[in-house]
Amino acid sequence: MERTVPIRSSEEIDLYLRTIYSLLRSSEEVRIRTLEGVHAGTDSSLHMYAKENKPDTSALLYSLQRLPKEIIHVQKVILGQSSSSFIERGYQDIESWQEVSARARRRKCYYNGDDILACFIASRSDIDDVVPVLTALQIEWNKLHFLINTLPEGLLEKALPSKRKAFYQLGQLLHLSIDDLARLFTILGEDFTSTMRLFGSRQADFSIQLLSGSLNDYRRATVDWWRNIENNFPEITKRPIYFVSSNTHSLTNLLSGYALGKKEILLSHIRENEPALEAEWEEINRQDSLSNLENFYYYAMKTYLGSHKNDQLVEEQLKFERERGIFRVPSKHSFDIEANIIDLSRLDPETIDRRLAPANGDNTLNFLKRSNAVILNIDYPLGVAAYNLLTKISENVNEILGIYVMGKAASLNAVKGDVIIPEVVYDEHSQNTYIFSNKFSATDVSPHLSYGTVLDNQKAVTVLGTYLQNKNILDVVYREGYTDIEMEAGPYLSAVYELSRPQRYPINQIVNLNKLSFDLGIMHYVSDTPNTKGKNLGAGGLSYFGMDSTYAVSITILKRILQLEKERLAKKGA
Repeated sequence: MERTVPIRSSEEIDLYLRTIYSLLRSSEEVRIRTLEGVHAGTDSSLHMYAKENKPDTSALLYSLQRLPKEIIHVQKVILGQSSSSFIERGYQDIESWQEVSARARRRKCYYNGDDILACFIASRSDIDDVVPVLTALQIEWNKLHFLINTLPEGLLEKALPSKRKAFYQLGQLLHLSIDDLARLFTILGEDFTSTMRLFGSRQADFSIQLLSGSLNDYRRATVDWWRNIENNFPEITKRPIYFVSSNTHSLTNLLSGYALGKKEILLSHIRENEPALEAEWEEINRQDSLSNLENFYYYAMKTYLGSHKNDQLVEEQLKFERERGIFRVPSKHSFDIEANIIDLSRLDPETIDRRLAPANGDNTLNFLKRSNAVILNIDYPLGVAAYNLLTKISENVNEILGIYVMGKAASLNAVKGDVIIPEVVYDEHSQNTYIFSNKFSATDVSPHLSYGTVLDNQKAVTVLGTYLQNKNILDVVYREGYTDIEMEAGPYLSAVYELSRPQRYPINQIVNLNKLSFDLGIMHYVSDTPNTKGKNLGAGGLSYFGMDSTYAVSITILKRILQLEKERLAKKGA
């Protein structure tokens, strides 16, 4: 095939990446301050005001949500592929440290209670993510450090949203709009005053150390990850599978139905603890159509379990799921990518979400009892880890019947909560343009979507990292007709290539993947709109509207799997 023209066209970002990796080759820790200048020089679309003296609230909030809250006490961040990587470098007991997590990024991290944070990484994409996030946090922290030390004595303690005059004065003196200050208060919550006081007490001076970074180290970690899955469900190597990359709650909720049996508990929880969610519940009930009330209960269950980690409902839910052939497999001793294994023959048709019933008149799912297939659903990985994981899975299972990818994306032509269905993907990792027949279309998703719009026949670009984009790159991307910016489709398609061709994926080629022996579908829901100036996921989450698009996509994927499985069993005469 003819070569494709690389979309990436930013010397500043190329310089940033070269600087990061040349520094991390050091056997010792590297000071983040070394990267501040080159980071600011990229003019990242997520850090538009890095060079200015006034704080960039969106960049600050974006970074805070993608690092554990303990980061404000940390001086040194250590990255390694698995527990053995840390042991080899003298860190014998990091898994006995306090396990911590970020609000908006899955990465297994441990905090030593003092000044060290140790994190497991799955691929170089984690480095492309962690380093810019940490650098952005340091830049914005140090801006606030200077400004906080100019405040009148006692103002910080007085400035709460309930005390409007003091809160407004604080915003003015910190060069933050009242909306930005309110968002910062919302993210920090009850830690707002103590965190701001800490920002004022010292400047940030992070250092980072990469323990090992060879391709073989990532492969070893991936082998450990797969071995853990095999140990928990040995049959997986012999059963046909439908592979789904998504989250680990939506498919399970739809197929188990557990949350729908706890409606009163969930409603009581949101009335007492979730005022914003209660307002959304009241809004939903004012709508003419209540067809997607199930989504609300699933979302409420997620928030409930997030605040009741030791509640009896946690174990009760796991037991309920296991009785229906749904097994959760948390990762051990390596990167944090949970897997769910769903044995289709053990599902209970009576508790499966009613929206998954066949639409052709035969509204029962009893045929599942004859199935020998399983769904392998993994928590969507970051970047190159997608290639590593799907390649390892394909090496070890007997047959793959379908590959389905659901992910988050930034969109240049849609709004938050919309769904994008691409048929072309440009991958910045391989510089390949992949053309494929996406098994999903807008008509498949629209019936299940209440708030957003479905855009099919789109073109996606798989980027190296969220901070590694700027206006120049986005302009080039948009001129070439690419509207969907995400992080996993390209690496997944590189693995798909190797599943269907007798060689490793090429570099800088146009690759046609239209004739495959298995089903392939990719969909993204919009979580970010970079063409909206200064607005990103640091500017606010998706809330229930994001859940609406998540479940619309999840239902579409599951309906496809169930229909294919019914047809497969009919052909076999089972």
